[in-house]
Amino acid sequence: MITPHAFRLTQGTDLKESILQYIQKNQIQAGSLLSCVGCLKKAVIRLADESKTIELAGPLEILTLSGTLTPSHVHLHISVADVKGKVIGGHLVEGSIVSYTAEICLASFSNLVFSRAFDTETQFEELTIKLVE
Repeated sequence: MITPHAFRLTQGTDLKESILQYIQKNQIQAGSLLSCVGCLKKAVIRLADESKTIELAGPLEILTLSGTLTPSHVHLHISVADVKGKVIGGHLVEGSIVSYTAEICLASFSNLVFSRAFDTETQFEELTIKLVE
């Protein structure tokens, strides 16, 4: 069964950490981030090369935010636009701070359990999916 969730983050909260805290508080074992609209005063994004992290000063509009949610880790990708409309995106990192608001909609799946395990092929902690009957 799919259960919808919605909540709002306010000024000064860490976007990634707050989503993880919500997952843990609500004991969500498997979830997917559906949407997020709002703005950031600072964004920390890891780029596609897997090693470079950039820090952007706001104001920044959140254009997209999506990802998979486990009880111990949220894997999120974000795209933001600056005051000139320039868009940049990548892997959301802790330290991305909400400026006014962030409106979060997500879904949890009661028939699944998500976790992460090291994958020797990719050399990363990758999503594992367990079906609960």
